Amino acid sequence: MSEVQTFFKTQVAAKLGLTLSDEQLGQYETYFNWLVEWNEKMNLTAITDEQGVYVKHFYDSMTLLSVSRFQRSGTLLDVGAGAGFPSLPVHIAAPELQVTVLDSLNKRIGFLNELGSALGVKSFKAVHGRAEDFAKPDLWRAQYDQVTARAVARLNVLLELCLPYVKTGGHFFAMKGPDADNEVSEAKKALDVLGGRVVEVVKTALPFEEGERNIIVVEKIKATPKQYPRKAGTPAKSPL
Repeated sequence: MSEVQTFFKTQVAAKLGLTLSDEQLGQYETYFNWLVEWNEKMNLTAITDEQGVYVKHFYDSMTLLSVSRFQRSGTLLDVGAGAGFPSLPVHIAAPELQVTVLDSLNKRIGFLNELGSALGVKSFKAVHGRAEDFAKPDLWRAQYDQVTARAVARLNVLLELCLPYVKTGGHFFAMKGPDADNEVSEAKKALDVLGGRVVEVVKTALPFEEGERNIIVVEKIKATPKQYPRKAGTPAKSPL
């Protein structure tokens, strides 16, 4: 086990209250190796050094598991997951979750499905598509206990893309940088229109002074009006 992996295991236990098995640590190592290898063929991440991946991707993703309202079982949808963050590192640590990843780039979906098989994770699938297109009543609308997104868009846009998928009483977790409070302020209209309320903003700091992170926790308090989300591209061009 490398020094970075040992530090990762120690920090996860001390800061997040998680004890990782040797098997799980091996899965993270496989994930890292696959990420570096595939990144030579397609653009998955600008971060490829071991410390950067373990801290800025794996550990950062797993801070979700320290949020009191985050459930380690049930259904989780990850919108715009890119290279699998945050859902896949979370799924390794909490294998009882039923995880679905939705991303608009088919190459990334191919990578994630092959990676999921290599990791041996169960209850994991990656699907190609846009968030605006799957939130229909006969598809995935209001089907998920929890939804998350990391580094996809500002909160007022994310709410329109993600809240339609959350069951009433469920939660949306928006993973953000240091500007989270401003994003919450500018999203008041979107929250009111789409049926959500911010119940908590969880502030964390990454190891090695790698920066501040915030998790905005949104509870779904009523059904999202059927006209949302609007057609593809509209939420980003004309945010609520």
